[in-house]
Order: sequence, then C-alpha cells, then structure tokens
Amino acid sequence: MRVLIVDDHPIIVAGCSAMLADEGDMEVVDARDAETGLAAFIEHQPDVAVVDIAMPGVSGLELARRILAHDPAARIVVFSMNDDPIFAARAIEAGAKGYVTKNDDPWLLVKAVREVAGGGVFLMPKIANRLAFDRNASSANPIATLTPREAEILRMLGAGLGMAEIAEATQVSYKTIANSCSIMKRKLGARTPMELMRIALEQKLA
Repeated sequence: MRVLIVDDHPIIVAGCSAMLADEGDMEVVDARDAETGLAAFIEHQPDVAVVDIAMPGVSGLELARRILAHDPAARIVVFSMNDDPIFAARAIEAGAKGYVTKNDDPWLLVKAVREVAGGGVFLMPKIANRLAFDRNASSANPIATLTPREAEILRMLGAGLGMAEIAEATQVSYKTIANSCSIMKRKLGARTPMELMRIALEQKLA
C-alpha cells in the first residue's frame, strides 16, 4: 500500500512516516505543501493521501478538492490539530473519507489509513458523536454558515493574504474572491476585510 503524507511540519512527517512504514506493508512518500502534494499524488498515485488542513498558502481542504478533481476515486484522510466537528464536516464536504486529529492516539491514523484504503470511512468516535448529537452547538458557530470555499478564503485572509494573492492561490478570478468576501461580510456581520481577518483568527482558522 502506498501512502502520501502532505504536511509542512517535518517532525510530524517523520513520525507518521516511521509509524506507517513499521506496519511492513506500507510505502510512504511525502510533500510539504499543496502544490508539491498534488504533483506527488499525480506522480505516485497513492492508495491513500493523508493531508494536513493548515498549510502555508492553499489548505489541505483545497488540496483535497484538487486531488479529487484529478481523480474522483482518490481516498483522502485529513490529519488536523483541530478537533472541532465543524472542521471534520468541512473535510467530509470536501470529499475526504477520514478525519483524524493530531492530539489523539497516533495509531488511530494507521487505523484510518487502513479503513479508507479498504473503501470505508473513518471518523474518531468523539468527533462522530459530536457531529451527530451536537448540531445546535455547531450551528451556533458562525463558520458553519460558510460554504467550504468561503471558509478557505476566510482562512487565507486570516493568514494575511490579500485578495489578489488568494485569487492566484485558489485559481479563480479576483472578482470571484471579492464577491465571496462581500457575501461573508453579510453572513458574519463584518464591515471590512480586517474584521473578516479578526473573525478568522478568533475561530482559529489561520
């Protein structure tokens, strides 16, 4: 089984690679950002891609969408620091088949990779339970009103990117980004791009 890991933290990549390689039947390749991650996916055609959400520039959720645009049958596990069920829901909406947090038992990643490689899906029990039973709390979070693309743009605003930079990174027009920002302002009650940036930081998107 071939596994691609896309994460910008060398220590995490090294640790995950060693853990998966110790399984004996897994070959691991890695990349450090979305651009090289997509190239590695095309070149190596992994059975499973493990992608981090928070990376410089384009996020793991956008990378997941690009991978699936290239190969609709791709099997993707999102590996994130964030255990908020909203982010898990966003990952599933983006086409991921699994979601694992980095602050939990690392062997859950092995379990997720095997489950997804076999055609299944994997959500950590505590996140699955919160998605199922905590819908009111999720809907109270303003981020829940955003589309996956809007959430990605908000994250990039929080990271300090301008609208022209976001347009280039997401491969859409400046006008599309500007329109999305206007829609987000209405949804989130913000008046300026700086207020959108503040919301992104408060919600720990960046």
